[in-house]
Amino acid sequence: MARTIFNSSEKSNFILNMTEEQYSKLASYSLIGACLLVPLFTIFAECMSTSTYTIASAGLVIAGVYALIMALIALIKKYIRGGTVFPVCAFAFMLAWSVVSMLDSYEISVGMYGFSQRGEGVMAIMFYCAVFVSAAAIKVENAVDTILKCLTATGLLNSVWALIQIFTGNLSHYRMLSLDIEANAASGLAHSPLFLAELLTLSLTAALISAVRAEKSKERIIYTVISAVFGFVMMFTYTFTTIVGIALAVILTTATIFITKTAKSRLAVLIAPMAAAAAAVVIVNAGCIGNISSYRLYDGRILWWADSYMRVGTSGDFNPSVLNIDNSADVYLYLNQKGMDLASRFPLTGTGPDQLVFPQLYTFGFLDPSSDISSIVAVNQGTFDRVYNEYIYTAASRGIPSMIALIAVILSSVIISFKAMKKRKNTETSAIFMLTVCGALMFLVCCGNIAYSPVYWTIAGLGCAALRKKTVTGNN
Repeated sequence: MARTIFNSSEKSNFILNMTEEQYSKLASYSLIGACLLVPLFTIFAECMSTSTYTIASAGLVIAGVYALIMALIALIKKYIRGGTVFPVCAFAFMLAWSVVSMLDSYEISVGMYGFSQRGEGVMAIMFYCAVFVSAAAIKVENAVDTILKCLTATGLLNSVWALIQIFTGNLSHYRMLSLDIEANAASGLAHSPLFLAELLTLSLTAALISAVRAEKSKERIIYTVISAVFGFVMMFTYTFTTIVGIALAVILTTATIFITKTAKSRLAVLIAPMAAAAAAVVIVNAGCIGNISSYRLYDGRILWWADSYMRVGTSGDFNPSVLNIDNSADVYLYLNQKGMDLASRFPLTGTGPDQLVFPQLYTFGFLDPSSDISSIVAVNQGTFDRVYNEYIYTAASRGIPSMIALIAVILSSVIISFKAMKKRKNTETSAIFMLTVCGALMFLVCCGNIAYSPVYWTIAGLGCAALRKKTVTGNN
């Protein structure tokens, strides 16, 4: 007999009588939302001249609120247990410490909602935590198919948009990478070419693993073609993140084939993205894109000039006397070092969520002190708002305790998913482990953002989940 509270009806006690199978089905919708809602809402920002990227945060809010409800149900039903408790507690601590950081920050409102058009304040971290918890509580192994399809779908959505940007230069903020470099860089619906490269790394890995595990040749061909599209588009981000991402996808897919003892002939699927990436380089070198005639990386110009300075006004222009903006290694080393310097200055609470630029400001220039903060930031040459290493960025913006908690969440997710893979040795557990590792490594060469982070935390949460083929129908 179904349980009720205070003699209320069975329908009104749906949560009380929810089975793990029912929960897993409902929670899977949060996976879909985490993958697709931010890029879908970004379409409005790209198409409407009066809109800003702030509207993309609405997608995160919708997915996040739904995930919050599912996370609360998971806690009420005690679906978080065993090895999952530690990463969930570590994430909860990271969220709590972010609140402490916000209260000790330069601007509490920015700490809560994030810098304009970035949106990675405490609210975003709370939604990431909810997505992680709701995914970690899922028990049905079919959820792996859901996340692989969602990753492929969000990659395709971004890639279709990116192809328009590449071949027309329209619907993009990255047509020009300087006053005289027209490269038609692809950002898709991920807000930045670097963020697109980061996101498509997960999508490419998911597509390749899906091709490997596909039983039907038609399905395998489809996923292989899709992976070629991803490899092609990624090269037009002109970033080091892409080079690392394609290499990771190939290595992790190869490892999946050997671990699951899949036919070695499936290694042939790896040719598609690499050949497509090579074709992209040939097209650029042939002078078919913009006004450039040789392929090269433009990380510095993209992340500093085109993105933070020109697009969202969250930094000043770069200082050419301090670093060579066309040397990617120089740019990343400089940002990493400056990020560690800020972390050493504010070791406990950091600068505040999404407020890395504030302690760097040194002048009002010709502006009145009451001017809009973005205008003030723009006149401070050499300032920056992101370190493209999530671990260093977290330490600098939210304090070293937050960085330790971040590492604890990711490391425990990797360990738990590895144990599941070692125990089961099937393509489902292998796929989640490989994607969890992939996302963790991408955090070394890029940073969190509302287009990528909800997707990764969904994967990491599934990595902690006690997945099984046979579902439970009782009231556990």
